Amino acid sequence: RRGTVGAARYARPVQPHCTAARRGGTRGGRAGSGEAMAYTIGIDVGGTKVLAGVVAEDGTIVEYLRRPTPADDPDEVMKVIAGLVHELACRHEVTAVGVGAAGFVDEARSALRFAPNLPGWREEALRQKLGDLIGMPVVVENDANATAWGEYRFGAGRGETHMVCVTVGTGIGGGVVLDGRLYRGRYGMGAEPGHMRVVPDGRPCGCGNRGCWERYCSGTALVADAREAFAADPSRGARLLELAGGNLDAARGEIVAAAAREGDEVALEAFGLLARWLAQGLADLAAVFDPGCFVIGGGVSHAADLFIDAAREEFARRVVGHGHRPLAEIRIAELGPAAGIVGAADLARIG
Repeated sequence: RRGTVGAARYARPVQPHCTAARRGGTRGGRAGSGEAMAYTIGIDVGGTKVLAGVVAEDGTIVEYLRRPTPADDPDEVMKVIAGLVHELACRHEVTAVGVGAAGFVDEARSALRFAPNLPGWREEALRQKLGDLIGMPVVVENDANATAWGEYRFGAGRGETHMVCVTVGTGIGGGVVLDGRLYRGRYGMGAEPGHMRVVPDGRPCGCGNRGCWERYCSGTALVADAREAFAADPSRGARLLELAGGNLDAARGEIVAAAAREGDEVALEAFGLLARWLAQGLADLAAVFDPGCFVIGGGVSHAADLFIDAAREEFARRVVGHGHRPLAEIRIAELGPAAGIVGAADLARIG
């Protein structure tokens, strides 16, 4: 039941011209059944781009579009989202829209209270404003929660009732499903594991605190650790330096991964640190939520071959009660960048 979701399920982006004659579009159905399939639209709002997709009941993305994010102006972002919804609604009959936004969403799933990567987004009544623009029901959700729900329903978390999704990218995002329900906390701001403080007075974090988990376990941390190890002994990182064009200040996570696959000692050490910090954080989360599985997504998960086995072994040693409890599986996310769109659309469908 956990088979990989193939890339063929996701249609290529198209930019067709919408004519009045096609407004209201078509309504899909299951082959041979004559039964109508309900469509919803999922929106993923990030700091640099807005993704929108028409999603069927089974999680298949029928069509998706992409636009740059005019991040400094919330009203302009609303117009971009509305434009995407109207364009897609010209070709498909949709019933609701789900928006996943990178920030703190209130408990009513209505307002975006604070979005660190979207300057100017403070206490934005996103559901009301967008609903007025598009004329259909809107559900607003934190983007990591939307991703977690997508993986729970249609990806690596299928079949589980208790799941924790951790997205490891520039920072760490997270989403928690308990007893088949998305956990949001009292004020809608729960499940932010990236800001668990794992090192008192440690590395400064963009949230204003120090020592947060994402400062030690993320793509940003991976590169920082590689630079630090190289500075201590440059002879161990010759290949990493070469791949970075002689300038480690310009290195990215992908370069560290490429160097590690070629046996660069500095790069391998950085991935070893990432594995240990990931295992420690998951062990702490297991002590709180006791999930059946963890799903690891985000950009760093594309290099899972370099750290996931070590993380699983370390997790088994660090989890409280090890040797006397079932171990949660640690799985790699299956839906990739589509998870947020699919999850937001499904949350809009179920209301």
